[in-house]
Amino acid sequence: MTSPSFVFQREIDPNSTAIVDESGSCSYAELHRISDSIAHNLMQAYLPKQPRTVCFLATSSHKYVALQWGIWKSGGIAVPLSPRHPVRALQYVMNDCQAAVLLTDEETHSIANTISDQHSPLLFKDLAIKSGKDRAGVMPDDPAMILYTSGTTSKPKGVLSSHRNISYQINTLVNAWEWSKDDYILNILPLHHVHGIINVMSCALWSGATCEFLPRFDPKQVWEKFGEGRVNVFMAVPTIYYKLIQAWEEMDEDKQQTCSQVARKFRLMVSGSAALPVSVLEKWKSITGYTLLERYGMTEIGMALSNPYRGERRPGFVGNPLPGVELRLVDPETGVEVEGQPGEIQVRGMGVFERYWNKPEQTRLAFTKKGWFRTGDIAQLIDGAYKILGRDSVDILKSGGYKISALEIEDVLRGHPLIKDCAVVGIPDEEWGEVIGASLIVPDQSPTPDDLRKWLMERIPVYKVPRYFIFQKDFPRNAMGKVTKNELRKLFEINKG
Repeated sequence: MTSPSFVFQREIDPNSTAIVDESGSCSYAELHRISDSIAHNLMQAYLPKQPRTVCFLATSSHKYVALQWGIWKSGGIAVPLSPRHPVRALQYVMNDCQAAVLLTDEETHSIANTISDQHSPLLFKDLAIKSGKDRAGVMPDDPAMILYTSGTTSKPKGVLSSHRNISYQINTLVNAWEWSKDDYILNILPLHHVHGIINVMSCALWSGATCEFLPRFDPKQVWEKFGEGRVNVFMAVPTIYYKLIQAWEEMDEDKQQTCSQVARKFRLMVSGSAALPVSVLEKWKSITGYTLLERYGMTEIGMALSNPYRGERRPGFVGNPLPGVELRLVDPETGVEVEGQPGEIQVRGMGVFERYWNKPEQTRLAFTKKGWFRTGDIAQLIDGAYKILGRDSVDILKSGGYKISALEIEDVLRGHPLIKDCAVVGIPDEEWGEVIGASLIVPDQSPTPDDLRKWLMERIPVYKVPRYFIFQKDFPRNAMGKVTKNELRKLFEINKG
C-alpha cells in the first residue's frame, strides 16, 4: 500500500509556505498537521462503509486544501462543492454521489445547513483540533475525487478519477510547464473544477511552490497583487483576461506602465477552459509583452494539448499532445480516423478518468471499444498544431448542408471596432436545419444588423453570415466563465430580429 495521493510522496521543505489566504500564511508542515487531524476524525467515526464519498464546502483558503488532503489521507473520495452554486444544485451532487458525510468551514456553514436533511455538516474547526496521524492504506488505482461536469447540455455527471489519474495529470503539467519550488501563483479560479484544483493549486503544491488564494475575483485587486512582485505564474479563463485588460485601460498612464513592467517579469501565463479570442491574446501581449499559453483539456481527461512552454505559440491554436497522451481525430458520424480534416478529438492515456459515477451506460457510450474517450470537441491539425473548432453539439453548426464553426465567426466578429465580445449559436430552422445567430456586447453606439452583415460579407462567405443579431450587456455563463450557449439559444426565440 502507498500513502494516499500524490502530494504526500514528495520531498518538500516542511517550513516553506504552501498557502497564503485572507487569514495569513500556512506552511506545508501545518497543512499536514491539520489534514492528519481531519483524517483521524473521519476514519474513527465517519468512513467505515462504502461508498466513502465525502462532500466538502469551503472557501478558497488553506481550509479547502486541508479538508481535501484529510479526505484523501482517510481513504475517502473527495467531492468539492461550490459555495456559489444554488442549493438545489448542491443537493443534486450530495444525492448523486451518495455522500457519507458533509464537511464545511465556518464561512460556508450556513449554506451547508440548507443542503441535506440527512447530514449535519461537520465543522472544520472541530475536525482540525484533535490529534492523530492515522492514514489509510491507499492504492494508486483507488478512487480519489469526483468532479461534476458543468451540465451545460444535460444534468451534471460525476467524473471519478483515481489517485493514479490525478498524479499523472499533475506530473505531466509540472514537467511540461517547468514548475519549481520558487514559483508563486495567484489562484482566482473556482475550486470545484479541474482548472483551479489541478492546473493551479495541485501543480503548485506538488512542486513545493506557494499558492495564494483570492476568494473573489476583482481585476483591480489582481493588478495590485501583481504589483507586490511575488506572483510569477498566473492562470485564468479568457473572460478574466478581458476584464484585466479593461481595468488596465482605465488606469492613468503612469499606473499602466508600472503594471506592464511587473507583468513582463512573469514566468508563465496560461489561458484555458474556453476559447481565447485572438484579439484578447494580442491586446494582452501589447500590455505585458507575453504571449498567453493556450492549452486544451476537460474534466474527464485533465489537460491533453498544450502550446509549448519554450517555443512558438500560435494564436488560436492549442498546440500538441502532452507527453503520454494519445490523441486522434475521428469523423463523428462514421467513426473513421481523419487526416487534414476536422474531426472529433478522442483521447487515451493514464490521465483519463475511471468512469462516470453510478452511470455505467453513459460511461460505456463515452468510450470506444478500444478505450478511446470521445470528447465531443471538434479540432483540426493545421501545419503541425491543433486548432479547436468547437463542440460538436454546440459550436459546429449545420446549415444548408454546410458544417460551420461558430468559433470562426466569433473570431471575425471580434475584429469589428465596435464589438467588445460575441457569441454565435445555431437556431433551429425548418428550411435550413439551423440558421446562425450572433449575440453581441457593444457600446451604446452599436452597429445595425444590416451594417454588420455588409461588414461580414467582406470577410467570410455569405453562408457563414449570421441571420439574426441580438445585443446584450453580458452572456449567460457558468462558474468558469464559459458562455452557456443552450441558454443563449433560448434568448433568440424571444429577441431574434
